[in-house]
Amino acid sequence: MSVVQLSPRVEELKRVLTDFVENECIPAEKEYREALGTGAQRWKTVPPVMEKLKERARELGLWNLFLPKEYPEGAGLTNYEYAILCEIMGRSHMIAPEACNCSAPDTGNMEVLAKYGTREQKDKWLRPLLNGEIRSAFAMTEPAVASSDATNICTRIERSGGGYKVSGRKWWISGAGHPKCAVFITMGKTDTTAKKHQQQSIVVVPADAPGVTVVRPLTVFGYDDAPHGHCEVVFDNVWVPAENLVLGEGRGFEVIQGRLGPGRIHHCMRSLGMAERAVELMVERVQSRHTFGRAIAEHGVVLDYIAKSRMDLESARMLVLRAADMIDKVGAKNALKEIAMAKVVVPTVVLAILDRAIQMYGAAGVGQDTPLAEFWAGMRTLRIADGPDEVHSRQIAQLEIRHQNARKAARLAAKSKL
Repeated sequence: MSVVQLSPRVEELKRVLTDFVENECIPAEKEYREALGTGAQRWKTVPPVMEKLKERARELGLWNLFLPKEYPEGAGLTNYEYAILCEIMGRSHMIAPEACNCSAPDTGNMEVLAKYGTREQKDKWLRPLLNGEIRSAFAMTEPAVASSDATNICTRIERSGGGYKVSGRKWWISGAGHPKCAVFITMGKTDTTAKKHQQQSIVVVPADAPGVTVVRPLTVFGYDDAPHGHCEVVFDNVWVPAENLVLGEGRGFEVIQGRLGPGRIHHCMRSLGMAERAVELMVERVQSRHTFGRAIAEHGVVLDYIAKSRMDLESARMLVLRAADMIDKVGAKNALKEIAMAKVVVPTVVLAILDRAIQMYGAAGVGQDTPLAEFWAGMRTLRIADGPDEVHSRQIAQLEIRHQNARKAARLAAKSKL
């Protein structure tokens, strides 16, 4: 749902995408899971149905919708317009985003290369990513430090032989397990003596470079999220040429803030789609099952669950649309509070909706016969991923204090002129 009139083009995209997700992606989820197989096979397999759906998305004009209109490589949409469409993709979070080449971490990595990349970097990595020929990973978080404070990152990027050597251990690197993962956008320190936020740099590391080792996949509440996964990765004196440096030495924070702002909103957009599907499943369930002589839907507490879920969902959606609109109007850097509020509120709200839906399904809700348990695992993780709730709440409070102090100072200044 949009609070403003969408253009005829976006309305048509919305119609086509809804039909694609509901009638092609969601029905393919079972086939996709089965095609992955078991054990080591899960990390070597790209289910044929995914490639089929990618071709279908291209035919329907649903490819690369995420890249904002300021980039010539994108689909020409605003962040607000994409928010409406991204929510629809979230209804089939396992398939639809990737089928449309709009899945994390590729979207963020493509935006980094589109915004900051050199012509050579764009030709070498952005173009095949946009074409869906390769996948990518973003390597920032580390097991040895609290990575929610990115200044703690201790991977070293040191000059060596006309290039750089990268040494460090990363973990929870999403996408690293995919058989098509060809590149890591990697954060490390180039100068530990510089100012706190100018020590970090970003380099592009080919996945097949000598010294890159994917140590193991990590599970999320037991889910391995194959084939892309979330992996522990070691960079052991990995040499890359100087031209693989993104933007410049000491500008890593600038790059990741440009990446993570829109990325956080994309997660929130998809989460709303998951919540909508959960509400639909909940309503369907409570009307089809009976307890104590009546439909479950006739029990007062159940009606309360449904009402709360709808109210919570609509409220969260407004925060996301507000943040997307602010990014369009003033840029991500000036929409930090709106982005942070959405990032804190949406996962919490969606978790509550999923919990109610799971409760209505009983034992079935925690098993594999519905998407609810998997949705819940991913959503609980989102309260940590891309910055934990506490870090965003801290930022919201700091920005609010600054805003109120500025207002007070303006009022006092105005009075002094009277």
